[in-house]
Amino acid sequence: MNHSDQNTQQAGSFRLSPQLILGLIVIGVGLLFLLDNLDVLRAREYLRYWPVLLVIFGLSKMIQPSGAPGRFAGLLFTVAGGLLLLDKFHVLEIHLWDFWPLVLVFVGGSMIWRASFRSKQDEGVSRPADSASTLNGFAFIGGLRRNSNAQEFRGGELTAIMGGCEVDLRQASIGKEEAVLDVLAFWGGIEISVPEDWSVVIQGTPLLGGFDDKTRAPKGGSEKRLVIKGFAIMGGVEVKN
Repeated sequence: MNHSDQNTQQAGSFRLSPQLILGLIVIGVGLLFLLDNLDVLRAREYLRYWPVLLVIFGLSKMIQPSGAPGRFAGLLFTVAGGLLLLDKFHVLEIHLWDFWPLVLVFVGGSMIWRASFRSKQDEGVSRPADSASTLNGFAFIGGLRRNSNAQEFRGGELTAIMGGCEVDLRQASIGKEEAVLDVLAFWGGIEISVPEDWSVVIQGTPLLGGFDDKTRAPKGGSEKRLVIKGFAIMGGVEVKN
């Protein structure tokens, strides 16, 4: 391989990621304080426009590929930063805390949209006779345990509100199409155990919560693919094998 090919590959590997944007923001804030200490400028005059950092970070999340997690959180950062900027420029008088219920509106709307999208996909599609091919669970201030040994597992929905869901899929298998699990952990937790020959893709959005993928990737890759979507709001979703 010649030097030009190596340079082309190195240039092609550059990606505008949220981590890169966050690093640039941290460097910029550090330089601002440094110049303030050297009496070159007054950092306070610029720090009052800090909401622009929320907008930049939010946009960096939103421009990620459609399958990347965190795009919804990016929208929230962008909207919140934009509203605070309007307040700083005295265009609007805004108390951001008054708008926190919009988070619930966005989450609920996203859930309805995904449910509607799934129902359209299901129309006219033949399904296996095994009733365990889909898994649906709801835990509210309590615990729920479910397992499945379906050989054409397709996914389902799991919801834990101030409670917990424990799902065992180690005896199940996925057919030709990928399986999609839609999850919602709100002040609760969801734990999913999967076989070692499954590959797991996390596409969920954490809001003061987290998604934890503890699985080991199958050697040589796998055609059995489980996609985790949904929200972790002040709660957690854990996948392990």
